[in-house]
Amino acid sequence: MANNQKIEVFGNLTKIEKVIPVKDNIVSGIQAFESLNPFPGYYHEKPDNICPFYLYLVLNDPCPLERILRATQNIEKENGWHFDAGKGYMELGIQELHVIRLRHVPNFGLVQDIIEAYEKQRIIFRKKSRKTEQQTVRVKIVKFLSLEKLADNIYLDLKEENHGYFKLPKYMDRDTFAEVAKAVEYNWEGHEFDAAVGSFYLEGELHELIRIYSNKLTTEYLQEIRELYLKKMK
Repeated sequence: MANNQKIEVFGNLTKIEKVIPVKDNIVSGIQAFESLNPFPGYYHEKPDNICPFYLYLVLNDPCPLERILRATQNIEKENGWHFDAGKGYMELGIQELHVIRLRHVPNFGLVQDIIEAYEKQRIIFRKKSRKTEQQTVRVKIVKFLSLEKLADNIYLDLKEENHGYFKLPKYMDRDTFAEVAKAVEYNWEGHEFDAAVGSFYLEGELHELIRIYSNKLTTEYLQEIRELYLKKMK
């Protein structure tokens, strides 16, 4: 393992989630959603802490990733906070919402402080919607990934626990991925996992990938899942 390659890449992930509007006592006046289960294919891992597992803050208008990264760095330096923020796109019905995805926020009480800190950095959020019901949405997150290459086509996330990745030989659109992922799920006999589709950019080339969430990640485990994906893609 000591000789394994470590890389940082720009990537994206797309997944389906069930979300619910965040309560008024957590955020004030802006539209925000909390994920009810960010890893729906993995049944053992349920959020049991008091802070939001995944939180989506809706932006008032499109905001470049660079601005969000710069604002996040400024906020962390000025306040001594440490959290994960990614730029995202949420399909809510016929709407495409631009969002900031927050993770690893220490507690609910800090969420409003983070929102106000972003607003001081001139990041403007959308006013609260009247919708209060649960929604099923498609979310795409763009962020930097810190990876360790375990074997050909196999990677482990160095920052996010229980996250592994493998490369695919070709792109799958959303419908194809849903079909292939379902076929894999029906034919997989190993430990359960949640999968999301994405890509990352490395050395001038875009690589297609699958993100696997599981607490049983090993090189062999990821290779076995990859082989089944390749079989079902044919």
